[in-house]
Amino acid sequence: MLPSPPFSARLLLLSLLLLFCNGVHSKSKSPSSPVSPKIGQGYRLISVKQTPDGALLGRLQVKQPNKIYGPDIPYLQLFVKHETNDRLRVHITDAEKQRWEVPYNLLPREQPPVSKQTIGKSTENSITGSEYVGSKLLFSYKSNPFSFVVKRKSNGEILFDSSCSESDPYSSLVFKDQYLEISTKLPEEASLYGLGENTQPHGIKLYPNEPYTLYTTDVSAINLNMDLYGSHPVYMDLRNEGGKASAHAVLLLNSNGMDVFYRGKSLTYKIIGGVLDFYFFSGPSPLDVVQQYTSLIGKPAPMPYWAFGFHQCRWGYHNLSVVEDVVENYKKAKIPLDVIWNDDDHMEGHKDFTLNPVNYPRQKLLAFLDKIHSIGMKYIVIIDPGIAVNSSYGVHQRGMEKDVFIKYEGEPYLAQVWPGAVNFPDYLNPQTVSWWIDEVHRFHELVPVDGLWIDMNEASNFCSGLCKIPKGKKCPSGTGPGWICCLDCKNITKTRWDDPPYKINASGLQVPIGFKTIATSAVHYNGVLEYDAHSLYGFSQSIATHKALLSLEGKRPFILSRSTFVGSGKYAAHWTGDNKGTWNDLKYSIPTMLNFGIFGVPMVGSDICGFYPAPTEELCNRWIELGAFYPFSRDHANFYSPRQELYQWESVAKSARNALGMRYKLLPYLYTLNYEAHNTGAPIARPLFFSFPDLKECYNVSTQFLLGSSVLVSPVLDKAKTKVSAMFPPGTWYSLFDMRQTIVVKEVQSLSLPAPLHVINVHLYQNTILPMQQGGLISKEARKTPFTFIVAFPADESKGEAKGTLFLDDDERPEINLGDGLSTYIELYATVSNGSVKVWSAVQESKFALEKGWIVEKLIVLGLDASKLANSLEINGEAVAEGSGIEFYALEQSYQLDKLEDGGDKRKTAMVEVKGLSLAVGKNFEVSWKMG
Repeated sequence: MLPSPPFSARLLLLSLLLLFCNGVHSKSKSPSSPVSPKIGQGYRLISVKQTPDGALLGRLQVKQPNKIYGPDIPYLQLFVKHETNDRLRVHITDAEKQRWEVPYNLLPREQPPVSKQTIGKSTENSITGSEYVGSKLLFSYKSNPFSFVVKRKSNGEILFDSSCSESDPYSSLVFKDQYLEISTKLPEEASLYGLGENTQPHGIKLYPNEPYTLYTTDVSAINLNMDLYGSHPVYMDLRNEGGKASAHAVLLLNSNGMDVFYRGKSLTYKIIGGVLDFYFFSGPSPLDVVQQYTSLIGKPAPMPYWAFGFHQCRWGYHNLSVVEDVVENYKKAKIPLDVIWNDDDHMEGHKDFTLNPVNYPRQKLLAFLDKIHSIGMKYIVIIDPGIAVNSSYGVHQRGMEKDVFIKYEGEPYLAQVWPGAVNFPDYLNPQTVSWWIDEVHRFHELVPVDGLWIDMNEASNFCSGLCKIPKGKKCPSGTGPGWICCLDCKNITKTRWDDPPYKINASGLQVPIGFKTIATSAVHYNGVLEYDAHSLYGFSQSIATHKALLSLEGKRPFILSRSTFVGSGKYAAHWTGDNKGTWNDLKYSIPTMLNFGIFGVPMVGSDICGFYPAPTEELCNRWIELGAFYPFSRDHANFYSPRQELYQWESVAKSARNALGMRYKLLPYLYTLNYEAHNTGAPIARPLFFSFPDLKECYNVSTQFLLGSSVLVSPVLDKAKTKVSAMFPPGTWYSLFDMRQTIVVKEVQSLSLPAPLHVINVHLYQNTILPMQQGGLISKEARKTPFTFIVAFPADESKGEAKGTLFLDDDERPEINLGDGLSTYIELYATVSNGSVKVWSAVQESKFALEKGWIVEKLIVLGLDASKLANSLEINGEAVAEGSGIEFYALEQSYQLDKLEDGGDKRKTAMVEVKGLSLAVGKNFEVSWKMG
């Protein structure tokens, strides 16, 4: 008997599968293609005043009401405020009734004035001009019909313009109960990014006239241009004027379903509820934008060190002995492994917080966990939000007692997921959060897991409508696919919530918005409708799960969530859902990963080798080479696919040892990027334009990416290729796998690089100091090895400088910061000038690193003059005597492309190693020598 698959839309919900296979990919179902008729004449501004704290408060009146998609709301409140130097908020809502908004307790932010306070047409503190000026941004408006413009104060550049002319293919402002529309003009040359979650076949840039629908849906990531698991209504706009770039971002904070129509010259939002709550972030660099965005929505959660190791998962580890064999086989194959996962195979009857007593007997599982915990390995299991309806199941019984479930007509809403009939916890209810924390505590006492994987939380439902448990038949039967609905269900169409007047392009097919999820007329705590809160479900579960794990042992939580919303990165990591073992899916993984960095969820990756069906051996080779450099690196496979652990093929094992070997050497760098992400929001994996924003050639590079600002990953993404075409911005790039190999370009170049089956090209940019260790098979051991600092100078310069940073801490503690003696931060510097080389450090909070005893054993300096020998070594101002055990070692470097001066001798460069050092990482040091 096959168990029901625990993987979200893992094989595509069967009822959608036929529809998708019948041509969703081959024909445009996009509602963006036809020009929509105009809906109304907009609003006029009838009063505006300044509040005591300097904001604008205005009142709008509809100009010409109509009944298209329902009656217009007659009066609106306009609230505009420069909340920070680089953030402007424009909030528009009903002036006479409170409307649904993203709850302020879920996403903390300033609350606008309560709308009923502004019903009167007071002109007190009236303002006479039509401009409202902040430090970086300027807001201006026209009164009739009302429209607004957001500009840069510095140069008057228009970032957002909501005005509408007769020739525009969109309407003026429309604000009805279940239909909101607003648009902005755009310069055609603007490059836009974001608006996810969406698998984008054209790369990371938004593509005109493709549909961008935002509504959390359990639909496999193999489906292109479709609303997937997360909702992130934010875009970054990158422009370039005369070779100088500027970026800004626009967030529409709204959890209701929406279609976003990007036409190249304009962008239109069509939303089925809520309010218009815009935030504008001034940038001007892409990194500035993400820092400003995450300052509002929450900085990304710090991840434990071990989370940057390699993870192995599979749906179908039928019993504990299989899991034990997997761990042992990774060890035998000498492939690094930090975390072993269980999909729902460990559960009894697919029920959360349970153990199968036959296949995963508790005492044997505890013994296994003791064994792997002793060497630093970790164990993570899945939990789904659907709680099985079962009179002997304590989790459900306690939930019923505490009244924690979403309701329909006063009774817990009934759905079906893997265990059969389920109820869904309502995480908007404080009582539910307390119950959930208690259930996580109970489970942790049963099984001391190291993190939780929350899946199916869009929320996914194998049925639709109002359902009952059938009488006289078993559901599920246990003989067929577990994702076939076996409850007795009827459609719910009697309310305007279940059948709204405007149909978003849900699932790419304009299916009813309650299809295969919770009925949208179901009710949450305090009368909140699922219609409004739907896309917040996974976000609210992440917050509750984070609280639960944080309260366990005071350790840093690790949570992997499939469904995400604005702010999810503060609590959870993300994987990109159910992908396929195809070359196209390998390609798509890069833009999706890069988008999540922009969304403030930097810990992200795709299922390596694909979730289903079986990958080819060659594809799995190339996927682990790429996946070794995802921020979150996990192999995960489907029950129905053949086994695809990395040791299953010797060729894949070789590629894994090579690529993961480099990853484990780079763990100090990745962990330092984790610290930077938590403090500044900076993505771990970044598009090239983050480091090279002025270069238009980088704006749609979707086959390469940067780790941090300086490590360039250029994978093979096509079948039967042994070379890769890689773009290199100007400067010097050094191969990390062979640092003698140097690429020097004076202008942007696309180069063909050798890439045999077991090779991935990874390059380090000039002006960087990269901290590395010696690697190992598990992060705990790799972390104890001596450090090597790689100093990359420009190869064709007689003078140069380089910088880097290193953050070290006790990664089990919840916070990731300085100041409590449990962390150390090191700034690294290097210069070369007139043949003199100097490398030094500046240590903050030295205590932690000194107690750990970390040392720097080696310096590798790249790009030095090969015609001169290294001599006169000094450490901390003292000459190093012969016999000290410290030695110089120099190798001449070779150019794969040399674009130095035409004619004459080309300057040769050398890689110089200083070996045998024993410098305390926690102490300031200075190492210098002459090249003479």
